Amino acid sequence: MVLAVIDRIRILTSVNPVHWISIASLCILATTPARSQSTDASAIMKKMSDYVTTQKSLSIQFDTDIEVLTSDLQKIQFTSSGQVQLNRPDKIRATRVGGYSDVEMVFDGKTLSLNSKDQNRFAQLEVAGSVDQLIETLRDKYAVALPGADLLLKRVFDEMMGDVVDAKTVGRGVVDGVECDHLAFRTPDVDWQIWIALGAEPIPRKYVITNKSVTGAPQYTLRIREWRNEAPASAFVFNPAPGAAKVSLEALENIDEVPPGIVASREKK
Repeated sequence: MVLAVIDRIRILTSVNPVHWISIASLCILATTPARSQSTDASAIMKKMSDYVTTQKSLSIQFDTDIEVLTSDLQKIQFTSSGQVQLNRPDKIRATRVGGYSDVEMVFDGKTLSLNSKDQNRFAQLEVAGSVDQLIETLRDKYAVALPGADLLLKRVFDEMMGDVVDAKTVGRGVVDGVECDHLAFRTPDVDWQIWIALGAEPIPRKYVITNKSVTGAPQYTLRIREWRNEAPASAFVFNPAPGAAKVSLEALENIDEVPPGIVASREKK
């Protein structure tokens, strides 16, 4: 399935401050026979997945847009930027800076450190295992989703395509000057689109998820503006700032992309 999407859709109805990611919508016009489109789209996704999962180290610069609806059904969008660094199988660092929080997460295979830089407070958890296991633990136990988590898993293709009921090759698009294949997929609960760079390095450049179950169909958009197949070992060492206070995970308030006080829309009946 598209990882963390359904959980985040429900989370948005209360806007829990401990969560990192959000979700969204799309409309597509078919231009070629559905069967060939589905085959082509799956093949392009498989090529992307095979390329991404063979990279032992990654360093990604990204921007995100998250849409929510207020209680009076006004759609509001929030924008953040950040970086993800990954050394498979068990090290990851993610940062996100927005207008309402400056957050850092570091995992070294044994300990997870979550740092609120603007509050100078951090929390740590003992969570041994791989990055895939960490993503699953955070999602299932703490309802925390990492930026672009779907694209970081070792089984990207199986996880993202597992619930797909329709796949289309929309055509070509250009993202930050890079020509891409534009694909669109549907699941029972969400629609999602992805733009994958043409050529020998089929890197995902843009990813849009649409929430079909919430009034107004709010969207989550991830744009990858830089992708490098390397990450320094020093990235996975957590160094708290001088005077930083260690607190419980629950005490790290207001670290979401969505500021407190924004009420998300209700699910459709």
